Amino acid sequence: MITRTLQAKIEQRLFKGKAIVVVGARQVGKTTLFNEILRGRTEKTLRLNLDEADAREILSSPTMAELKQLIADNSIVMIDEAQRARDIGLTLKRIQDNFPHVQLMVTGSSSLDLRASINEPMTGRKWEYQLFPLSTAEILGANGILSVRQSLESRLIYGSYPDVLNYQAEARETLTNLTGSYLYKDLLELEGIRKPALLEKLLVALALQLGSEVSYNELAQTVGSDSKTVEKYIDLLEKCFIVFRLPAFSRNLRNELKKNRKIYFFDNGVRNAILQNFTPLSLRADVGALWENFFISERLKANHYGGHYAKSYFWRTKSQQEIDYIEECDGSLRAFELKWNPKRANTSIPTSFLQAYPVEEAVVITPENYLDFL
Repeated sequence: MITRTLQAKIEQRLFKGKAIVVVGARQVGKTTLFNEILRGRTEKTLRLNLDEADAREILSSPTMAELKQLIADNSIVMIDEAQRARDIGLTLKRIQDNFPHVQLMVTGSSSLDLRASINEPMTGRKWEYQLFPLSTAEILGANGILSVRQSLESRLIYGSYPDVLNYQAEARETLTNLTGSYLYKDLLELEGIRKPALLEKLLVALALQLGSEVSYNELAQTVGSDSKTVEKYIDLLEKCFIVFRLPAFSRNLRNELKKNRKIYFFDNGVRNAILQNFTPLSLRADVGALWENFFISERLKANHYGGHYAKSYFWRTKSQQEIDYIEECDGSLRAFELKWNPKRANTSIPTSFLQAYPVEEAVVITPENYLDFL
């Protein structure tokens, strides 16, 4: 069992008068995290999984009498996949306001309905966290530096989902099942998703363009749709924690590209499973893109868990000068150039960028030094 970074933070906030909400993709370990937190506690606990129809029905607009009967003498109410219930935000607010002795613990694998429905009713009533696939720091804490270094190639190919790391012999099968069913479960059930085949084509196109700038118009032509539909589907994929967008950084220079974006996957294994490509790194042409995706997603995890509220970008000019990854925090900038081959680590950050912006740190990231930044 690898201890999750969020565990200690959540334990400190139990019974402090607010609900605890953990969001993240399916199968990243949200329920396991809560179970570990509750292990050994003596409070009576009610567990409800809203993937189950009966539980979903009872939490969809219940009366106060029904809530009293349901909660009874439980001190902890744990609700899994809360986005599946109708008007769940109002239900959570009523529990929070009328049962002050109860600690609400809520998970959701889609921010589509969950955040939209709970943010207003639960304003000031919740602590919200995002749980990612296992981070480098979590693996380091559990298994040590040697294990982290030895598993780097495997994580670039198979990613860092808990079941993938715990059952490495079945990694390919696990990822195939994950991308074939669990990952898109909420997405495909949405009223607006009427073309699952189009969604699959779009995911393949995004996987093939990993690390490259993305044009909605070009994607639309590739998948046989229109740019508005493509943008809508990408937005939904992002809200289901499958992909994330990296916008272009632009402030001063005339020839900077302002409206472009790159799209990365939260997990390398999911990306490779979409393409059904688990070829060893030595035989791959996309190792540079995999390294980019790995480091940027790991950096997002490190910033989120560490409470560093940095905005993330890439930078490129019309003359093809570029920086792979930029962070902006409290007005200062960090620039990262990402190189899989340490022999190319003599790459320099473009002088025009360093002269135009207040850069606190500029570094080339390779497998030799990446751990210093995660």
